[in-house]
Amino acid sequence: MIGQFFSGVSALFLGFGYWKKKPHLMLLGLIPALIVFLLVGAALVTLLFFVDDLVAWATPWAASWDEVWRNVLRIAFMTLIVAGGVFLSVTTFTAITLTVGDPFYERIWLSVERDLGDENPGEGLGLLAAVRGSLWLVGMGILAAIAVAIVGVIPLIGSVAAAVVGVTLNGTVLSRELTGRALDARRLLGEQRASVIRGNRAQLLGFGVATQLCFMVPGGAVFTMPAAVAGSTVLARRLLDERGLTRAGSPASAEQ
Repeated sequence: MIGQFFSGVSALFLGFGYWKKKPHLMLLGLIPALIVFLLVGAALVTLLFFVDDLVAWATPWAASWDEVWRNVLRIAFMTLIVAGGVFLSVTTFTAITLTVGDPFYERIWLSVERDLGDENPGEGLGLLAAVRGSLWLVGMGILAAIAVAIVGVIPLIGSVAAAVVGVTLNGTVLSRELTGRALDARRLLGEQRASVIRGNRAQLLGFGVATQLCFMVPGGAVFTMPAAVAGSTVLARRLLDERGLTRAGSPASAEQ
């Protein structure tokens, strides 16, 4: 289990290796990441600026409380709102960037696929599917933010537990979305797709957690995004090869 987790982490590091291997291709991936990062960053800064007013509006019933307890409550609410906003910003950034930068990231994906020996891995499902995937990712991010807020109110351990829950949930969602391109190209749907995910949850979690932690470093999301696309392709191919799945989604043995 632990070995598989760090195997997933290693896939992201292999993705970072493409900055040295194919820097010009990776630089293209910076363009949509930077644009979306500035937009999402501006939204997060706006939230931070108005969070005090937002908490005061949401807790009018505490206005008559003793000042100490009122401040404790509102600080707790502020912390939860900011934490939820940070976790949601990660999934929102990923969702919008993958949609806006689809042509750029498809080139990175194809390049990695060819490096791994597949000259014709198939084609993605198109812009409409990318938009649906992005909406799913944002929706899951909202649910994760709500879960973080709920767990965060647990006395004593709330803050730590919320961080763990948030990183775990977001990491799982991010890894599934990022590896989706390779699976979509091979038309892996239904039970076949579920079997790939079900048997490799630890690797997917390791990759997703590592990616999310890099995203949360100031400015790290911009440089990590192209590496995450490359690394997720490496991870997806690793999982597919373990199951002998071809680009058509059938066992390789069936073609022999």
